[in-house]
Amino acid sequence: MITKKNMYSRRAFAKISALGVASTPLLGLASEIKTELFSGNSSNLEVYLFSKHLQFLDYNAMSSAAAAMGFDGLDLTVRRKGHVLPERVLTDLPKATEAMLNHGLKPKMMSTNVWDATNSTHKRVLETAASLGFTHYRTDWLKYPEDKSLVVSQLIYAKQAQELEQLNQQLGLIAGYQNHSGKYVGAPIWDLLPILEATKGSHIGSQYDIRHAVAEGGNSWELGLRRILPFINSICIKDFKWGKVNGKWKPINVPMGEGMVDFKKYFSILKKHKITVPVSLHVEHDLGGAEKGASSIKISEHEVFTRIKNDLDYLKTAWESSE
Repeated sequence: MITKKNMYSRRAFAKISALGVASTPLLGLASEIKTELFSGNSSNLEVYLFSKHLQFLDYNAMSSAAAAMGFDGLDLTVRRKGHVLPERVLTDLPKATEAMLNHGLKPKMMSTNVWDATNSTHKRVLETAASLGFTHYRTDWLKYPEDKSLVVSQLIYAKQAQELEQLNQQLGLIAGYQNHSGKYVGAPIWDLLPILEATKGSHIGSQYDIRHAVAEGGNSWELGLRRILPFINSICIKDFKWGKVNGKWKPINVPMGEGMVDFKKYFSILKKHKITVPVSLHVEHDLGGAEKGASSIKISEHEVFTRIKNDLDYLKTAWESSE
């Protein structure tokens, strides 16, 4: 169904196409688009499907599938091996955006490898995305080098975060750093604060991932959440449980509601603090390879869509039933 909002976005896209995204970023137009996209009721849950799970489809097919399943948009992979390759962003991101708009999806979220504000490819990705109306993006992950202390590394990353925030402010973008379990910066949540607190927190912050927070924090995940709350500007949703794989204990991704994440408690906290931000749904349990971003899948497309839709339905029901 084409709404007034979608028609507006199409007209904006037509203007962008006519002027060419290779020119100076169209900040005024992008701002108009952002205002239109954010004009809805903030209490409504906006859910975007991580496009990694539709990597076996082209832009039109992935947009059609996401719309049919009931998503507000796609968290588009604009990165290495993504739906849009960074070196082809000028030509391919407009095509992907047009496909999403044609199916009534909002061009708001994307997942990137961006972190270095001085990198010409990274800047081109952000400039192009801003000109097309995107507002939120996930940054690249960071690791602690072995030849530097954690404190020194945090100081370096804090300076880089400040530089990226300045670029984001110029373009009208909001970056979110995803906490990821393992030996990544931000996995314990607490170690991310010295980096984010060096910024203003308006155009860079946290893309909070509850699955990874519970995997790393166990029963203390609520403390980490309370600490990072002021910086949350988007969230990732998925579930997991611990199990043995080849004799070793590992986190195993499972359908939502079948794992260890207490979604009722989590959503209650978000509602209490009025955290209404874009949601990226990650479906990383068995999708016949689509969970890993495979270009070809081992089960039917219908089954992939059914399993994704089940997670979306659970998410919406859990959100609505939480207090």
